[in-house]
Amino acid sequence: MADKSNSNLDSMSFDTLAVRAGYLQSSFQENSEALFLTSSFTYKNAAEAARRFANEEPGFIYSRFTNPTVTMFQDRLAALEGTEACIATSTGMAAISSAVMGLLKQGDHIVSSQSVFGTVMPLLNQICKRFGIDTTWVDPTDLGAWRAAIRPNTRMLFCETPSNPLAEICDIAALADIAKKANAWLAIDNCLLTPALQRPIEFGADLVIHSATKYIDGQGRVLAGAVCGRKELIDQIYGFVRTAGPAISPFNAWICLKGLETLKLRVEAQSRSALALAHWLEAQPMVERVYYAGLTSHPQHALAMRQSALQGAVLSFEVKGARAEAWRVIDAVKMISITANLGDAKTTITHPATTTHARISQAERDAAGIGENLLRVAVGLEWIEDIQCDLQRGLS
Repeated sequence: MADKSNSNLDSMSFDTLAVRAGYLQSSFQENSEALFLTSSFTYKNAAEAARRFANEEPGFIYSRFTNPTVTMFQDRLAALEGTEACIATSTGMAAISSAVMGLLKQGDHIVSSQSVFGTVMPLLNQICKRFGIDTTWVDPTDLGAWRAAIRPNTRMLFCETPSNPLAEICDIAALADIAKKANAWLAIDNCLLTPALQRPIEFGADLVIHSATKYIDGQGRVLAGAVCGRKELIDQIYGFVRTAGPAISPFNAWICLKGLETLKLRVEAQSRSALALAHWLEAQPMVERVYYAGLTSHPQHALAMRQSALQGAVLSFEVKGARAEAWRVIDAVKMISITANLGDAKTTITHPATTTHARISQAERDAAGIGENLLRVAVGLEWIEDIQCDLQRGLS
């Protein structure tokens, strides 16, 4: 394949990179990125095969770890995040587990925000612990707690910002400083904002992790994940992915590759609608509290706006009452999709305590602020007044 990517992409804007970065053109000279549905690649002779497997020359070998479509997706996402390299994985959880297992070893220690996607807790507390990797959980907004949790064997700080579902904001630059002093890596889950709104590398993060299933795809079609960062770190994670096999399929990579072309348009529009919905919810008598960092009432609004001018499409709110009242709101919707997924063009609603965070203990839910009266809405691309009218059915 000929590399038809523009040589001066470094000087181009995000909008151009989203459409042009990483583009590889075959001898057929196609204008749209090709989808290479092949498990393996052939060689001119035995010597060429040997050189490829020995990493003595570039080229594609086997789609578990090298594929042209996947390469285009990785290179484009790396360009958008402003990182040297990227490795794509089968899911967002595969991205997190690959980063941990690819970089850490028995006896290492992680300091993690307690406000993370629910499945991260059993991954670190149960599976990684069996391999001798310990985790300390801290309040994501308390820098003193982060510093106090550091040990001599701490090798990674992990946080999701804004957090899902309570929109807590981590101070990325401050955490990067803590990590650097501890000789550790800072990994930021950038799923909710994406590089269109926030680039953690610019604030000192070492790794940026994505569930590309969400906004990078943008239409709820495929599962995918990715880790972006310095080449030396991504090479180590690539070694794990190549051997352990949590690889992304070429088709899913192609869907995400095309999703990147409209990423900024989508998330900016969804963010504006989310802010309007958050203001509307604050005025509803049946709503006790709204969690959205774009609101001036949010305790970390100033920090959030320093890190991103827009705060994404995910917000949460507490209704007055308990589970019954929360479920009543969900059951009353007629348009909004009742599903735990987010990042879709369609607005979704879920009850975190019994869905995304159901696998963790009650004590862990309490520590993370996941109450029975909490609802999460991921705002889609529908007209904002239609979303409001649908929610109003259960809030009247």
